[in-house]
Amino acid sequence: MRRPGPLADLSASELLPRYRRKELSPVDVLQAVFARIDGHAAALHPFCHLDREAAMADALASEARWWSGKPQGSLDGVPTTVKDLILTKGWPTLRGSRTIDPGQPWLEDAPAVARLREHGAVIIGKTTTPEFGWKAVCDSPLEGATRNPWNPLMTPGGSSGGAAVAAATGMGCLNIGTDGGGSIRVPASFTGIFGLKPTFGLVPAYPLSPFARVAHLGPMTRSVEDAARMLNVMAEPDVRDWHSLPYIKRDYTLGLNQGVAGMRIALSLTLGYAKVDREILTLVRRAADVLADQGALVEECDPGFEDPTSIFEAHWFSGAANLRRSIPREKWELFDPGLTRFADAGDAIGHLEYLRAMDLCGALGMHMALFHQKYDALLTPSMPIAAFEVNRVAPASFPDQHNWLHWSPFSYPFNLTQQPAASMPCGRTSAGMPVGLQIVAAKYRDDQVLRVARAYESAAPIELPSLG
Repeated sequence: MRRPGPLADLSASELLPRYRRKELSPVDVLQAVFARIDGHAAALHPFCHLDREAAMADALASEARWWSGKPQGSLDGVPTTVKDLILTKGWPTLRGSRTIDPGQPWLEDAPAVARLREHGAVIIGKTTTPEFGWKAVCDSPLEGATRNPWNPLMTPGGSSGGAAVAAATGMGCLNIGTDGGGSIRVPASFTGIFGLKPTFGLVPAYPLSPFARVAHLGPMTRSVEDAARMLNVMAEPDVRDWHSLPYIKRDYTLGLNQGVAGMRIALSLTLGYAKVDREILTLVRRAADVLADQGALVEECDPGFEDPTSIFEAHWFSGAANLRRSIPREKWELFDPGLTRFADAGDAIGHLEYLRAMDLCGALGMHMALFHQKYDALLTPSMPIAAFEVNRVAPASFPDQHNWLHWSPFSYPFNLTQQPAASMPCGRTSAGMPVGLQIVAAKYRDDQVLRVARAYESAAPIELPSLG
């Protein structure tokens, strides 16, 4: 039943009809994925936990269901990974930290994991993260560094770096990431995959992130349609998250191929304040031209807000301090020193300063809601730079080597506003490293983000790295 070619690289949208026609088996596909892992995971380190036995048992059960014509849900037999910030029943969730006891009982699936399991996804393992997801690169005191498949000397970005590498290399078809300030979109940009941060609350979360008011869960995939399929499942309700939106059953694959003709799209190359590498400016402008050629009404226009770094820092640093407070003091010396710096900064933030940051966050959200009265979508670079050297918090050329926010100016504003935002690959630099186009839409209009991304993908399909 094996189909010629690289089974590990097939998308869910390619696998599922072939399962249905009995041209492929979930067992064959899982074997191909594990062969890819055996060949390349040691060099790139996208996983902190694999369970071959459990995954194979699930693949065999899926195969039996497909053979009998009774698949379970909408993703039956698709290889899937879970970021190690997200609870997964029976497996330790160590969050990249030496402060977590792996020996405790692990009795619950987080909502997104539970929904994917209910739809038959074959969950193969946990992907790497920096400690508690505090930074936008992917190394931790517990797991060491994850590397970029386009150049292993470079970072894949973070904090969902392991998930991005799994997606880019065929070590996982569907991959759950989290994004509190860019943690899906940064590594999606650096590794050349599609990553979506949905509207806040669309995907239920439990337990809530210590950075709860800006933290989202979303799909990281090799195609836009796969992300839409994954979002259909992840958005199903779970009462454990009281922040979650009222559930409205929706199929995000419907309308995906409507194109962008007549859509009003703003292009902002700097948001009015960011410094961006020249090659990236060129590639993002070309991507906007592709959409204009398809009939979109593209207008160069900054959204008109000031740099919100200080607003985000008040949220992020306070979250780090609150996280540290939840860990026994005798374990604090085990933290990543950078996380300790952020927590110290959070401890220095007074309650009135924090409340003011919340007010400013709301004002920014209203500003963007008004902006989207005119524009259906906003395009920006996902990142102002391409991937830099591994084992650094910031590029060597940046004066502040401890704060990742200074080199990721396009991502965290849209965590503050809780809008849907995605990174779509739009070319590579002269050094061969991927560049991302960020697509942002009004709150609750995740369908618009997916539609614009799919239109671009139809003209420029996602390219995967050569693994040799």
